[in-house]
Amino acid sequence: MPVGLGETLGHSLLERIGNTPLLRLDALTRDLPGVALLGKAEWYNPGGSVKDRAAANIVSEARGSGQLRPGRILLDATSGNTGIAYAMLGAAEGFPVTLCMPENVSRERKQILQGYGANILYTDPADGSDGAIRMARELARNHPDQYFYADQYSNEANWKAHYHGTANEIWLQTQGRITHFVSMMGTSGTFVGTTRRLKELNPSVQCISLQPDSAFHGIEGAKHMASAIVPKIYDPQLADQNLEISTEDAHAMARHLSRKAGLLVGISAAAAIVGCLKIARDLPLKKGHEAVMVTILCDSGDKYLSERFWNEGKS
Repeated sequence: MPVGLGETLGHSLLERIGNTPLLRLDALTRDLPGVALLGKAEWYNPGGSVKDRAAANIVSEARGSGQLRPGRILLDATSGNTGIAYAMLGAAEGFPVTLCMPENVSRERKQILQGYGANILYTDPADGSDGAIRMARELARNHPDQYFYADQYSNEANWKAHYHGTANEIWLQTQGRITHFVSMMGTSGTFVGTTRRLKELNPSVQCISLQPDSAFHGIEGAKHMASAIVPKIYDPQLADQNLEISTEDAHAMARHLSRKAGLLVGISAAAAIVGCLKIARDLPLKKGHEAVMVTILCDSGDKYLSERFWNEGKS
């Protein structure tokens, strides 16, 4: 291949992370004049989710500092999507990946991780993501030379990926007109990093965090902060408002979006839309003023198709 031809004909895997499209969700706001609802379609990332951003930055920082050096295994706890991103990067860049993960994550996530060749250690479903975190911590403590413990819940590179990437993309894609940013929280990296940057760009942007309404929930990847191990990178002072979302409402919204809007999204993305509509319906809109609300659609629904809720109820 002639020198330079590769650069003109294609992109590397890492170059395809980020710069995801912003979709107008007009079908959901027909009864809400003055509200523009937009979703960042994060399944356009090569690993299929928003977690590609944090994982790539964590890996880049670790390799640059020498923490992830030849002979060491990347280790982390995950509910699925960050693990998929690590596994994809490990396969592409030649480092082994070991993941601690609750056994009740969706079948599709398990199959994708197996496809990438990751080593998976399953934890008790009843312990949720906290059980996976405890296992990863113990492995890292007992085998410090064997593992690089990425620790996405404490790693500053997590939120910085969104500070430098996601937030600036949203600002440019909305031409600075964003008025509300709404996001589900898991590690909290997406919310923390995006909010910090958006508040610098325009302090009046309202940033609303969402989380499940109970400790026992079915919104994969999301954390109920009051009952969980709170991520070190989480800053509870950042949110202008915090809302709780039920699993049932998220499932119903996922069905509605697929059947009435042609949008097949994951459970946390559906939960984010539930939160957006709650906020939009309470807005005191003034004539001539438009609310431009942006949320993160973390992944598509194709990782959840084996879940029973798709066949339950009516949309």
